Amino acid sequence: MMEEKEEQSDLSLQKGNTGGDSFRLHMVTWNVATADPPDDVTSLLHLNSPKSPDLYVVGLQEVSSRPVRFVSDFVFEDPWSQLFMSTLAPRGYIKVSSIRMQGLLLLFFSKLEHVPFIRDIQATYTRTGIFGYWGNKGGVSVHLSFYGHMLCFLNCHLAAHMNYASERVDEFEYIMDTQNFECKKAPSIADHRLVFWFGDLNFRIQDHGMHFVRSCINDQKYELLWSKDQLIMMKTKEQMLQEFEEGPLDFPPTYKFDLNSDTYDSSGKKRKPAWTDRILWRLRPKASVSEDKNTLEKVKQLEEDEEYPLKTRQDLYTSNMEYKISDHKPVIGIFTLELRKMYETPLVRLQPEGDWSADIDSIIIYSPLQPFPSSSWDWIGLYKVGFTSVTDYITYTWVKDDEVAFNEEIIQVYISKEEIPVRGGECVLCYYSSTLRCIIGISEPFKVHESKVAIEEGLLPEKVNGLNKTVASEDFWN
Repeated sequence: MMEEKEEQSDLSLQKGNTGGDSFRLHMVTWNVATADPPDDVTSLLHLNSPKSPDLYVVGLQEVSSRPVRFVSDFVFEDPWSQLFMSTLAPRGYIKVSSIRMQGLLLLFFSKLEHVPFIRDIQATYTRTGIFGYWGNKGGVSVHLSFYGHMLCFLNCHLAAHMNYASERVDEFEYIMDTQNFECKKAPSIADHRLVFWFGDLNFRIQDHGMHFVRSCINDQKYELLWSKDQLIMMKTKEQMLQEFEEGPLDFPPTYKFDLNSDTYDSSGKKRKPAWTDRILWRLRPKASVSEDKNTLEKVKQLEEDEEYPLKTRQDLYTSNMEYKISDHKPVIGIFTLELRKMYETPLVRLQPEGDWSADIDSIIIYSPLQPFPSSSWDWIGLYKVGFTSVTDYITYTWVKDDEVAFNEEIIQVYISKEEIPVRGGECVLCYYSSTLRCIIGISEPFKVHESKVAIEEGLLPEKVNGLNKTVASEDFWN
């Protein structure tokens, strides 16, 4: 059924609206109710779909934050992040950014081919729970530039209970007003070209009685409940909410279920089902230049919007009833982003020179293709093909410290043979810009050979630097 909906949406795509490229975005929001991750997230990520996304965004709420678990998660990746990273890395995705605030977790993944064009990555959070001190409620966000277009992803967990609809709106507006980024083009959430707002927003279905709500759900007449959905109702009187779009709620309410079942709350409380888990989006309204103090900035914004158009379309909006570990069901949103790229060339080209092995110091050649704010804290990392994130390197070299030759076009740095894995494997090189906070250049995959010295002396260990298992490079890049 999901695939049919996606196919119908694909057929309705109007080609050439932007004169640019189309990118597929797969989003998930799920209140996991402190549960441990499931063994498999194949259906959650639609891994068997013939169309693979360019980007994955996963927003979780109520990730277990017991003191021991929370401290260990800061030292190591939490189990949920580990699951998504280990699932997506073999398919050619890396975790570009993540942020956690207590039980709120936001993960952003990209196909490797797009990574050098995702820049100015920043993440922040806002607490709204218990007097603003405890992060049990609030919002976490990731801000970035995608081929020059400023995007923001905001994962929220807002106040619970039926009678707090106005408080939920107040919390959302507070998050929108207070989250700021070190970025001239998009210093606040509202300044971004495209914003996705999602999470356990906790809006309920009011007025209707339990019997009527459950009858509508059983008969799949969800539209009879929409007029009493608090978020839809609040949108009629709140200007900020009106700027956000949402697809039709053509799926069962995702809260509240008995654990390990598809049965709505059968406890003594008998909580009324509700669409608490939502995904909305906002395209920045067109700039108005009349009577504005920042007229010049608005004119620039208008010109950029016209020269580099951006459109979004939702292809799928549904819940996934397969997962039963929480009292919430996960919600999936699939989008097509149509945009004209503001740049198509990476900032740096880099490649290995000659054959690489642990028997000799290795040389990296790189050349800037465009001006960028370089820093003595820039570095080049050696990664195995199928790496999970920017921190998942085998070794690295500081660009300035280990420079061995220089001219206007080509720069060389070296990596000591002691840092090269003796077992070898398929690898890539990545240039990380500390100023731009992102990878700005990636080499083609290349082979690091096994150490001949180690083979001759019988010194090859069972496992070296995690390279005993590698992913075929052609699978990784396709």
